[in-house]
Amino acid sequence: MSSPSVSETRLTPQIASRFAGIVLGHVTRAYPHKADHVFNGPEDVAPHREHHPIFFGSFDWHSCVHGYWSLAALLRRYPDMPEAPAIHALFADSFTAEKVEGERAYLDRPLSGVFERPYGWAWLLKLAAELRAHDDPTAYETLRPLANAFADRFKAFLPKATYPLRAGVHTNTAFALRLAMDYAHACGDPDLTVLAMETARGWYAGDKACQAWEPSGDEFLSPALMEAECLRRMLPAEAFGAWFADFLPDLAERRPATLFTPATVSDRTDGKIAHLDGLNLSRAWCWRGIAGALPEGDPARAVALEAAETHLADALPHVAGDYMGEHWLVSFALLALLEG
Repeated sequence: MSSPSVSETRLTPQIASRFAGIVLGHVTRAYPHKADHVFNGPEDVAPHREHHPIFFGSFDWHSCVHGYWSLAALLRRYPDMPEAPAIHALFADSFTAEKVEGERAYLDRPLSGVFERPYGWAWLLKLAAELRAHDDPTAYETLRPLANAFADRFKAFLPKATYPLRAGVHTNTAFALRLAMDYAHACGDPDLTVLAMETARGWYAGDKACQAWEPSGDEFLSPALMEAECLRRMLPAEAFGAWFADFLPDLAERRPATLFTPATVSDRTDGKIAHLDGLNLSRAWCWRGIAGALPEGDPARAVALEAAETHLADALPHVAGDYMGEHWLVSFALLALLEG
């Protein structure tokens, strides 16, 4: 295979329209729903929409949040897309001061300190950063109290988080720091910027010769590549290049081989096994980001780009079809396509 460019597979208007239609089909679909909810008493037994007036769709809270991010990202890049009026109407209905306060007030409940930590926290901040980039800042300004609350949660949590979480699922701290940094830069939070950078370096900067024992059976993040993508976002290019050469020293020879082989998805109706389509998409995102930080002519750059294309080709046909993947995979496809 010839060496692909950084963005050989691109987000086109046609793909954007298809993705928007998929997401509009689930962000307000209330059931089925999987709740992250502690019942403090019988008064807490209520439809989840009473607890979450905005993010009640998409099977679970975090998927709904990044569904909104997908719509915001698509709308900013294709403001005249056929789905734009529906997205505008949805945002006008959803991003009101009353509904945002309803979401924020949920965080004040007893035993809510670990609600959606850290994955949902990171996606909420990613959504805020995207809305901040829109020409009309109304939705961002309305959402700010909720974004501030989650930024404050990061600031309280990271100093006491002695160890990183390296699992390839929602608890992965490299993923959370990676998205939180986007928010900190875009929305001007220097305290979170410094804390995220110091934490990432403390957790990961000494890692060498990664074995990449993956994938596990229900991962949607690569523990190895997510760590690398996190540090790529945190470190100057030269420092990252030196670290990365030690972290995956045999990359030019396509080792560890598992990082270059898309995961097999045996049953897309199984919500856990369907995670593996997300793994392939998130690997493509990471490979593209890493490749962009490597110098032209570096053999590892061409290898990384080829790996990104291989994983995208495997997973993009499956962003819709069964609801177990359909309610969230568009977001991961966008992360990869927008990196190009």
